[in-house]
Amino acid sequence: MWRFLYRIFCGFFIGVSALAPGFSGSIVAIMMGVYHDLLRIISNPLKKLKDNAIFCLPLGIGIVISAIVFVFAFSFLFDAYEKATYLLFVGLIAGNLPVIFSETKQHGFRKYNLLCGAVAMIAAFALAMLVLGGGSALSSEGLTYGLPLLALSGLASGGALLIPGMSFSMIMILTGSYGQLIYAAESLMQGNMDYLMPVVAFIICVAGGLLFSSRIIKAVFAKYPSTANTMVLGFITGSLLGMLVQSLRLEDPGFAWWHGAVTLVAGIGLSVLLMILNRRREKSENQRGGADA
Repeated sequence: MWRFLYRIFCGFFIGVSALAPGFSGSIVAIMMGVYHDLLRIISNPLKKLKDNAIFCLPLGIGIVISAIVFVFAFSFLFDAYEKATYLLFVGLIAGNLPVIFSETKQHGFRKYNLLCGAVAMIAAFALAMLVLGGGSALSSEGLTYGLPLLALSGLASGGALLIPGMSFSMIMILTGSYGQLIYAAESLMQGNMDYLMPVVAFIICVAGGLLFSSRIIKAVFAKYPSTANTMVLGFITGSLLGMLVQSLRLEDPGFAWWHGAVTLVAGIGLSVLLMILNRRREKSENQRGGADA
């Protein structure tokens, strides 16, 4: 029951971070200790199907809950308290940087790895900054995209979803589908079934992009763990810097600095809490495994 509830919790924050503009769901998955399990399952979902289903069910429940909450609550927060909400996510990621650095350090640093990490950091920072130019894509009053364009957007977004530091929603914004799909999802939740087919088609294409990219990413981590982990650190650092710059540059008339301080500290505190919970979960599972042995 503990693991089930923890994975619902993980799924919720993975879903929110994937949907929030400029944030990376894969980074949150790494922070919560489920990234490599997800990568393994998505790259070969039919292997150990029952175990995979048991692992993914609570994550899926959390993601569905987060989607409902995000569409109604976080869309309001981004409208009313945009800068403070960005700082909350900055705190969430910043609080886990020491842990991610420690994990990367275990694989060793080499000169060419550091170069790859630097390139990844610059690329992630540049992509995060592009969100500032895509503000018009954050909201919409209708769905004008046809199925072919939605399919291409879904494939591209799904392909980027498992790349640490890449933002699922950022790709949607760059392809122009983000605001339209948020509008379609909100309409569906209000009982308007006119948008069911486009949303389903988009989700199917996201799944296809996930399946394709997961095998490539898994192979890279298996063959080049040192380079891959250094690039993960670079992606995360670049995304964090980009989000921080965005949050500071945003024009938010209702923003007060104490709002930002509270949400930043809350984000750091929550990330530390998640880290402690994950360590306790790992310790409990290791003890259980030792007892079974």
